[in-house]
Amino acid sequence: MSINLWTSSEHALDYLCRADSIPHRVEGEATLLEFISPTAKTVLDLGTGDGRLLALVKLDHPDANATAIDFSPAMLEAARKRFEGDHSVRVKAHDLDHPLPTLGRFDAIVSSFAIHHLTHQRKRELYAEVHTLLNRGGVFCNLEHVSSPTPQLHKEFLHRIGDTSETEDPSNKLLEMETQLAWLREIGFIDVDCGWKWRELALLVGRKL
Repeated sequence: MSINLWTSSEHALDYLCRADSIPHRVEGEATLLEFISPTAKTVLDLGTGDGRLLALVKLDHPDANATAIDFSPAMLEAARKRFEGDHSVRVKAHDLDHPLPTLGRFDAIVSSFAIHHLTHQRKRELYAEVHTLLNRGGVFCNLEHVSSPTPQLHKEFLHRIGDTSETEDPSNKLLEMETQLAWLREIGFIDVDCGWKWRELALLVGRKL
């Protein structure tokens, strides 16, 4: 049975309390920002959470129009509070388990630690939908939680983030980075690469020709 605890407000709020303590997260976010063109005018954030990543993107691109989607009521409330009064940001409810709705076209599509909660089949489907929504020259940046090559490395990662195999999130559906990069290439992305990595945290990047 597929488990997803993110429907629970308690689970979502607990994550928000711990988000800033994730080791090296700021490094990954800073690297992600490097891949977004200075001329980007439209941005989509998949699984925005409280809007943390999108807020960083907006600091670099204050004139960009942005769409943020999430399905957790607690996360949506936090994101709407963060962007309250900013009419360039629209926050919409949507579950990434289902095909993306009509949202427009985008110069950049970003995501941060959200897509690994989807089944592997749905991950690949979503990547194809992202490719369709990007404008030519647009970039997809997915700061993601990927699987370790070995159980021992996974155990060490959990230790580094203050977790254990007994307490790690059962909603996680981790997949190796190489498979996901190969999917992006198969779908038609160019310049596909891992832009940054620390253990199980990786930045997957691709552009639309």
